[in-house]
Amino acid sequence: MQSHFTFEGQAVLDFGSGTGANCSMFHPLNYLGIDPDAKRIDYAMRIYPRHTFQVLESDNLPVKNESVDYLLIIAVLHHITSNEISSYMKEFQRILKPNGTIIVMEPCLCMKKPLCNRFMKWYDNGEYIRNEEEYIRLFRDHDYDCKVIKRFRKCFLYHELFFSAKLKSL
Repeated sequence: MQSHFTFEGQAVLDFGSGTGANCSMFHPLNYLGIDPDAKRIDYAMRIYPRHTFQVLESDNLPVKNESVDYLLIIAVLHHITSNEISSYMKEFQRILKPNGTIIVMEPCLCMKKPLCNRFMKWYDNGEYIRNEEEYIRLFRDHDYDCKVIKRFRKCFLYHELFFSAKLKSL
């Protein structure tokens, strides 16, 4: 991720931060991790006491308008329905700076890999693993331009999609 984006001095919101695994890539003063799971947030605060974490208690993200340079969504969307994601899209638009970027990394179904798809659906707790087109459409339907950065495999049978999204210019 750091080879594709410059995070120095940039405000980062980690949407679905969980236990804080991504926070060490960012300066503590520029990072906010949010997650609806209070136990995971408590754990993250103990392990990474210099970083800031908050429990997400509503659909409203706890940041000011146009205050976020980078919004991370790492292994989160496949746990959320498309309707829920749509409701968050307005919040994403509200909090991102005019040139802000959403960075997404998700497990991804591949038409040519039925065995891998079956494994991911069996192994992963996420009920909404999508294919590349479906992930991209979630953003394009809300006026984002998307750029696929990388498609890769991890743990042999797990396919991942890494892409960015920016609001379309008017």
